[in-house]
Amino acid sequence: QVQLVESGGGLVQAGGSLRLSCAATGRTFSNSGMGWFRQAPGKEREFVVSINWSGGTTYGADSVKGRFTISRDHAKNAVYLQMGSLKPEDTVVYYCAATRPYSLGAWAYWGQGTEVTVSS
Repeated sequence: QVQLVESGGGLVQAGGSLRLSCAATGRTFSNSGMGWFRQAPGKEREFVVSINWSGGTTYGADSVKGRFTISRDHAKNAVYLQMGSLKPEDTVVYYCAATRPYSLGAWAYWGQGTEVTVSS
């Protein structure tokens, strides 16, 4: 069974850092794009950043450029989101996602989400 499980969310003070992890099981995602999304209450889910099978990255949220960094570990079948200089506006639920192999299109797999709270 294909499953993505996020972890690492929690409470952090403004200006602090947090590292989110997404562990994938069920099949290898080494040839898939993987990414992070976030969603605040009453808001639409927002694309944050993604990384393809060769390491290329794409940012969808200008507000996180220079603060958030995506990375992946093919051996561990995992993807990470290193978040720094956190702001109260980053207080949302974060989701990881993955595409089918070699796909640059639709996101086929989703995690359950992990909540991040940034206090001022």
